[in-house]
Amino acid sequence: MRLKAYAAQTHQGPYLQVNEDAYDFDFENDLYVVMDGFGGSGIGDRAVDKLKQEIKSFYTQISDDPNATMPLYYNPRNLLEGNAILNSLMNAHQNLLKSNLDKPVNQRAGASAIVAVKAESLLVLVGIGNCCAYHFRKGKLSKIIVEDTFQYLSQDQFDLRFRTTPMNAIGMYPELGHQMKEIRLAEGDKVVLLTDGVYAQLSEEELLYHLNKSASDANERVNSLLKLSNSRGNTDNQTAMILEF
Repeated sequence: MRLKAYAAQTHQGPYLQVNEDAYDFDFENDLYVVMDGFGGSGIGDRAVDKLKQEIKSFYTQISDDPNATMPLYYNPRNLLEGNAILNSLMNAHQNLLKSNLDKPVNQRAGASAIVAVKAESLLVLVGIGNCCAYHFRKGKLSKIIVEDTFQYLSQDQFDLRFRTTPMNAIGMYPELGHQMKEIRLAEGDKVVLLTDGVYAQLSEEELLYHLNKSASDANERVNSLLKLSNSRGNTDNQTAMILEF
C-alpha cells in the first residue's frame, strides 16, 4: 500500500514562546513520529530533538537486519517492525531516564510520542503518553491510540491543561507503558496523529468533518485543524500529522 499524501505541522501555539512538540519522518523506512515534550525551555525541546534522532537511528539498525536480536523487548506476535519500534523507544527511554536521575526535578525532561511504521499493507503504531491517533476509512472515524492521561481518573471539570497531563512518558518512570496497534491499510485510508494541543479542543465529530470535506491537499487539512484548535482557546504547543493512502 503506497503513501499517497503526507502533511505535518508543529507550532508553539498562540501563547508559548518555546515549542516542545515535534514531528519527524523517514520516507525510505516508512517511519513517522509525533512527540510532545515537557521540561521547559532548553530542556524539553532539546530532549525531543535528541529522542527523535535516537529512535530513528536505533530503528534503522534493527529493521535493516532480518537476523537482528531484539536487545530490550521481543514479542513473537508482533511484526519485526513493531518489535523494532518498541526496542527503539525503550532504548531512548532508558537513556533519558538515566540522564534525568542525575538532575534536579526542575531540570528533568520527558516526552509523549506516537511512532508509526508501514510494512507493506500494514501500519504499526506505538503510543506513549498523551498523544493520540485516529483511523479514517469510508467516512468513519475510529481512535486507534488512546491518550494515556489524567482525564480518566476524575469526573471533575478541571482545566483541560491538567486533564491531558500524561500518565506515562519517555524518561518519566522506570517502566515504559505503551500501546501497540496494527492496521491493515485499504485504499483511501487516512491516519491522523495528534498532540494534546490539537485534540483537546476538538470533538471527534469536528475531526471527522475536516477529514470528510474536500481539500486541495493534506497540508490544508492539517492547517485547518490547528487553526480550529487555536480558535477554541488552545494555550499549548500543537502538532498534527496526516498520512493518506
